[in-house]
Amino acid sequence: MSTKKEVKIMGEKEAVIIKPYNPKWAEMFEILRTKLIHHVGGQVIRVDHIGSTAVPELAAKPVIDVQISIIDFHSMEDLKTGMKLMGFVFREDNPDLTKRYFREAVGMERTHIHVREKGSWSEQFNLLFRDYLRTHEQDRNEYAAIKYQLAQEHRTDRERYVEGKTDIVWAIMKKANRWSQAIGWKPDKSEM
Repeated sequence: MSTKKEVKIMGEKEAVIIKPYNPKWAEMFEILRTKLIHHVGGQVIRVDHIGSTAVPELAAKPVIDVQISIIDFHSMEDLKTGMKLMGFVFREDNPDLTKRYFREAVGMERTHIHVREKGSWSEQFNLLFRDYLRTHEQDRNEYAAIKYQLAQEHRTDRERYVEGKTDIVWAIMKKANRWSQAIGWKPDKSEM
């Protein structure tokens, strides 16, 4: 299956579009990172580009995923204020209690901001998954192929598309875990 195509999946509220890798995603993250540091930098330990748009040559939804690492969730009021000033909306209804979640306001570029506690399992999971795929072309290509396949199978069902990736994500993470132990992996210096 060619990775040089675009596939749309109709979601409940919006279409999910999978596109071939675009180097502009890294530039978009860099611009956003600079703004985040300016507006919320005082509480921030790390700012990282995560998700598929952070992996060169990986097909992805054109949504920039940013992970902000902080000490703990109990002192987030300044961060929430800064994010609001930037136009991001805090999603209090987020069911994932390992993170706090912000989305772009209407009219802004699609962006997901994941705030996680430094050193938490969920913070490390996302960094390891990204770093492993950045350095393992075969697994990166297999993941892209699965995403395209699922997009064709579940054009109108976003949840089934996401659920369909579960097996490949965990298979990659098993390999990433062995790789991390073999090389003594730790997250690179923050992109902050």
